[in-house]
Amino acid sequence: MITRALALCVLTLPLSLGSSSAADWSAAAFPIKTHNFGTVAVAAKTEFRFTVHNHFSTPMHIRTVRASCGCTTPIVETPTINPQGTGTILARFNTDTFRGQRGATLTVVIDQPFYSEVRLRVDGYIRSDMVFHPGAVEFGTVDQGEPVAQSTKVYYAGRSDWRIESAKCNKPWLIPTISEVSRGGGQVSYDVKVDVAADAPVGFFQDEVVIVTNDHSMPRVPLRVSGQVESALTVSPRAIALGSLKPGETVTQKLILIGRKPFTVASIEAEGWNIAFTPTNELKKTHILFPEFTPTDLESGYKKST
Repeated sequence: MITRALALCVLTLPLSLGSSSAADWSAAAFPIKTHNFGTVAVAAKTEFRFTVHNHFSTPMHIRTVRASCGCTTPIVETPTINPQGTGTILARFNTDTFRGQRGATLTVVIDQPFYSEVRLRVDGYIRSDMVFHPGAVEFGTVDQGEPVAQSTKVYYAGRSDWRIESAKCNKPWLIPTISEVSRGGGQVSYDVKVDVAADAPVGFFQDEVVIVTNDHSMPRVPLRVSGQVESALTVSPRAIALGSLKPGETVTQKLILIGRKPFTVASIEAEGWNIAFTPTNELKKTHILFPEFTPTDLESGYKKST
């Protein structure tokens, strides 16, 4: 079967644009101007993308972004944004070299279609007693339908009774589990494993597993999880238009099936259709088929697609 802290905007504009127009433009271009990372662990991979919308009829160019503190590294991911397009500015919280309450003002300098400066703000608390190694769970490419797991270590130094009570994620197909590895001398280590279930949807994902501890002052610490789920099988064309058919009329359609691993095709099914083809017995990564489609639920001829 085939399944498939406060932000301030300062703008210098041509005389043809008034102050109200400037305010409207800045609000539309940067819908989010502040972000709080909350409490994060040492070495945690902590990033946030600010979205930039270009509502003008000419390209927008971001010349640079300045940070008021080395705790945050800004990266212009889209220097030129086409008319009506969207770009991003990445704010990376440097959790490996800074500790405690930190924050930075990011000054975005735009020089086209006119000169302007927009100030963004990021804040967060980097706790010094808890370390993730590595700082994120990164799956890379995952084949859909094949469960896979990755893990990271949590190291803690401080209270002798400190413990991780649970790990939670808002994606039901991201399943975290925790296990204590060692404890003694005021130091504790845990293994945090994250499974991607077989029913994970195709596409890029980036989420957080929240580590819940018995530290009442800072109980919740996020762990970043990301990856790309790819379909184990692609079918071309993705949609078929068979035109106008009458009851009992048959149409032949060419299908190209490409898998990440060698496979055979045992059956092809679609609701409302009788599909006849010769099953394949040879394991191959690519199959070219010519199935015959006959509608089974038509009372009279009309156009139907699958």
